[in-house]
Amino acid sequence: MEHARPVRRFDAGWKGDMTAAKTVRAAIEELRGAVAGLDSAIERRFDRELEHSEIEGEVRRVNTDRSRLAQELDQSQFRANRLEEVNREVSRRLVTAMETIRAVLDR
Repeated sequence: MEHARPVRRFDAGWKGDMTAAKTVRAAIEELRGAVAGLDSAIERRFDRELEHSEIEGEVRRVNTDRSRLAQELDQSQFRANRLEEVNREVSRRLVTAMETIRAVLDR
């Protein structure tokens, strides 16, 4: 009978080892799933960070373009105002010249 007891203990221990092995395997699979989920979350975060960085770069470029265009607009407005002043001066001089010519012709 003593031989039967060790077999039972061994058999019970073996079944316990199998249950523990199944538990370890299940825990490992759960850990793998968690790591895969974490990996996916990290990948999504990197993608968002990259998009955010690209958007910030685009905003900087747009602001730079806006500043440049505003400066060009100011310069164009200044030139337009200056041309308008010159045009008035030329017009005034032409009127003066025409009046002088008429005065000479009327004599």
